[in-house]
Amino acid sequence: MASHIYTAFDEELKFLMRRISEMGGLAEQMCAESVRALVNSDAALAQKVISDDAIMDSAEREVGEKAIVTIAKRQPMAADLREIIGALRIAADLERVGDLGKNNAKRVMAVQGTGVPRKLARGIEHLSELALTQLKEVLDVYSTRSAEKAKSIRDRDEEIDAIYTSLFRELLTYMMEDPRNITTCTHLLFCAKNIERIGDHATNIAETIYYMTTGAQPEGERPKDDTTTAVGAAG
Repeated sequence: MASHIYTAFDEELKFLMRRISEMGGLAEQMCAESVRALVNSDAALAQKVISDDAIMDSAEREVGEKAIVTIAKRQPMAADLREIIGALRIAADLERVGDLGKNNAKRVMAVQGTGVPRKLARGIEHLSELALTQLKEVLDVYSTRSAEKAKSIRDRDEEIDAIYTSLFRELLTYMMEDPRNITTCTHLLFCAKNIERIGDHATNIAETIYYMTTGAQPEGERPKDDTTTAVGAAG
C-alpha cells in the first residue's frame, strides 16, 4: 500500500514538472516571437502571441489546482513540499513572462506605421537574446536541480540590467534629437522594460530552484545594474 501511495505521489510530481517544462517552452516562444513581430512589424505574428497567452494562463491554473489537490491528499513534508511550492512559484513567474511577451506584442500595432529604426531594433534584439538565454538556462537547471548553476544564473542578473540601461539612454537620445521619434521610442521603452523584467523573472526562478534543492534562500542581495532612475533624474 505504501509503495502504491509513493508511486501515485511520484506521478503527481512528474505531472507538475512536465507542465512547468511545457510552460517554459511556451514562454520562451512567446517572448522570441513578440520581439520578432516588433522589429519586423508583423501584425499576424503579434496576434498569435496575444492568443497564446490564454494557453499560458490555463496551464498556470492547472498547475495550481494540481498542487493544491496533491498537498491536501499527500500532506508532503520537507523536500517534497518544497517541490510543490516551487512548482507554484515557477508557474506564476512563467505566466508573468507570457504576459510580458503579450504586452510587447500589443505594441506592434502602435509602431507599425513608423517602424523600428534598425539601430534600435538591434538593441532590442540583443537585450532579448540575453533575457531568453537566461530563461532557457534556468529552465534547464529546473531539470537538473543544480543549486550551483541556479545561484550562478541569479548572480548574472546585472548583465541584462546594464544592457537595458544602455538601451534606455539610447532611446532618450533619439527622443531628444527629434520630437517625431517620441511616440515610437516611448513604446520601445516599455518593450525594453518588459524584456528586462523577463530577466528578473528568470532570476526569481533561479532563486526558487536553489530553495527547492537546498531548503535555503541564496545569501546576499541580488546584484543589480539598472541605473535608469538616475539617468532619468539627470535628464
